Amino acid sequence: MLRRTIRATDIKSPDELIELLDRHAYLADEGLATAAFLALRMGRPLFLEGEAGVGKTELAKTLAALLDAPLIRLQCYEGLDAAQALYDWDFARQLLHLKAAEAAGITDVGRLEGEIYDRRFLIARPLLKAIETQPSVLLVDEIDRADDEFEAFLLEVLSDFTISIPELGTVKAGTPPVVVVTSNRTREVHDALKRRCLYHWLEHPSFEREVAILRRRLPSCTEKLAEQVAAAAWRCARPTWSNRRAWPRRSTGRRRC
Repeated sequence: MLRRTIRATDIKSPDELIELLDRHAYLADEGLATAAFLALRMGRPLFLEGEAGVGKTELAKTLAALLDAPLIRLQCYEGLDAAQALYDWDFARQLLHLKAAEAAGITDVGRLEGEIYDRRFLIARPLLKAIETQPSVLLVDEIDRADDEFEAFLLEVLSDFTISIPELGTVKAGTPPVVVVTSNRTREVHDALKRRCLYHWLEHPSFEREVAILRRRLPSCTEKLAEQVAAAAWRCARPTWSNRRAWPRRSTGRRRC
């Protein structure tokens, strides 16, 4: 029996999304599921902010698996510019084409100029690739590491999912990609970008939820081992805690996440 492909518009409620994510071993709480559901139904980017390791990137990966769509990742860093995110021309192949044309005795300059700026010589970077690929999930990871100028450029692209290539014309997404933007809050991201997206602050999971995540991802893991790993993760995530009473206690088995 063939598995039916799920589209973003097929999901009817946050509860249904929680169930679908759970099938892919991602445990989402009500707040995150509601934000993600609204982003899918409204066709707006989802902006996830929170500490490293709370599941922001993993949500984008899970949505891609859920929607059976390729995950296209744009990893942000200081100095990232539009050319590295949009497209670039393959100068080596263009030069080889000119050499081959010269060897073949082709001297029509207009023809050669038109040929070297053909689509086959264009290298699609993540933003262009996401616009051309339908369906797709675009992950703009760690936007807080990019410069303010790139942030403004990204805002323009996300407004209408249109890219203008002077040599070829305008490329517009027939169906906009599902967009997840993440930030570890190493700096403040401009409010204009947040307003363009549906914003959600992702908290570090509670001790009980972290145990549930470990048991869900590793079914062979015993409850005792999962509790020990979760407790160690909490201590590593909060090395400044001086009050040991604030540390998570071992579960009695009666509490539910």
